[in-house]
Amino acid sequence: MNEQQVRELLGQLQDPFLHKTLLETNGITSVTIKEEKNHISVKLAIAKTNTPEQMQLQMKVVDALKGAGVGTVGIRFEELSPEVLAQFRGTATESEAQDLLSPLNKVEFISIASGKGGVGKSTVSVNLAVALARLGKKVGLIDADIYGFSVPDMMGIQQSPKIEGTRIIPVERFGVKVISMGFFVEDNAPVVWRGPMLGKVLDQFFKDVEWGELDYLLLDLPPGTGDVALDIHQMIPASKEIVVTTPHPTAAFVAARAGAMALQTDHEVLGVIENMAWYETKTSNEKEYVFGKGGGPKLADELRTELLGQIPLRQPDWNEEDFAPSVYSETHSIGKIYAEIASKVINKLNK
Repeated sequence: MNEQQVRELLGQLQDPFLHKTLLETNGITSVTIKEEKNHISVKLAIAKTNTPEQMQLQMKVVDALKGAGVGTVGIRFEELSPEVLAQFRGTATESEAQDLLSPLNKVEFISIASGKGGVGKSTVSVNLAVALARLGKKVGLIDADIYGFSVPDMMGIQQSPKIEGTRIIPVERFGVKVISMGFFVEDNAPVVWRGPMLGKVLDQFFKDVEWGELDYLLLDLPPGTGDVALDIHQMIPASKEIVVTTPHPTAAFVAARAGAMALQTDHEVLGVIENMAWYETKTSNEKEYVFGKGGGPKLADELRTELLGQIPLRQPDWNEEDFAPSVYSETHSIGKIYAEIASKVINKLNK
């Protein structure tokens, strides 16, 4: 076969995500033919790599070329550029555009990670989501910490999601659409499932929840770099990550692993938030560095990213009528810090 014949043959195959032929997407980026060895190597660009769909396409390519008499086949994959993907968003069907895991969906994923538990990662997730919603953004929040779910309680959510047919309708609170394992567990029972079962739950959170149109979907990740966190990193097409740490040098050292995991899975680190940065007394306004000093800036420097903000230790103002024990009001001093962080996040993503 010559190069033109190879391109005509493979050009009929479809990109598994765009449902357009490789001819239409210009997805055949190179063809190399070694006649003496009856070997053909091709390089293909598709919407999303390292997926089961890629493996299925790979088998179709091999079958097509071997069916045409080729002895051996070599295939390499790369991802189509964001500019090319943008061209096809306008032609996507409604179901394709609404599929959160489809490269055609315009939602921005923001993962909130930490190296260890107890640093206030869920508190940051909740308040950043609320702050983004207050700035007029359409926001969803997945409590992906399956074993240590806490988001519904933190946000004072009393009701459960509704089920309409095969779709789950998320609960909305403070302008944020929320889904959590906590909604599906009776009486705060412990979750004793193993990894594969948890992966199915997360898949449902992405595919079976009626999210509607979103600007941002925040994921409150489990602490550390275990199986569930890795599954999420591999599941979502692309994610920006915010790493939460306390000022303590050891916490920052451990948090660096979470940032490194994001980079290894091709997810960009958006910045670092230092939580529990200090305690400020009401009487003297002096700052007491209860958990040490310097961890946040050190971690940001190590991950070559920005320190998005430092959150002091202070309780929200509780309101019995609208009780949400971990949500800071818009006028609270810490609520204002979250508003500043949310503005920084929006500006960084717009760039």
